[in-house]
Amino acid sequence: MTGPIARRSSPNNYFEDFKAGQVFEHARGKTVTEMDNVLITNMVMNTADGHFNEHRMQQAGQKLPGFNTRVVYGGVNFSIAIGLAAQDTGEQVLQELGMDKIRLKAPVHHGDTLYAFTEVLETRNADREDAGIVRFKHYGVNQHDKLVFEGERTVLMKRRSAWGDR
Repeated sequence: MTGPIARRSSPNNYFEDFKAGQVFEHARGKTVTEMDNVLITNMVMNTADGHFNEHRMQQAGQKLPGFNTRVVYGGVNFSIAIGLAAQDTGEQVLQELGMDKIRLKAPVHHGDTLYAFTEVLETRNADREDAGIVRFKHYGVNQHDKLVFEGERTVLMKRRSAWGDR
């Protein structure tokens, strides 16, 4: 696709722009709210008390210091981190091929602010000429620079030579 439609996305995030070893610090952060956690936790029918039962967590905090308030569901944490990375790593994606090696490294609580970083692990040819495959490692850190999430994501990404303005 060329012309005005192609110009609506960033000019520098096609397959050809990614090289193994690159690291990106993404521009935005997101404060995790109670609504983010409780809504998604209930929508996916996660029944772990730690996500929605404040009283239970206060009781647990007497035995486990640091766990005296609800924890944010891990699916919310990694979704936010990958969402924060999307402007730089997702605009030209044709297909999500996989997510793996998901690791939730530290608890996240309501009011924590998450930031994202991405490392390009690999680029390789795809079985089609208009796209290539990129494997990313995404990291989420909180406002204290503590790692809370890491995971790998593999995508089929447009080649500028086939899709971008020429």
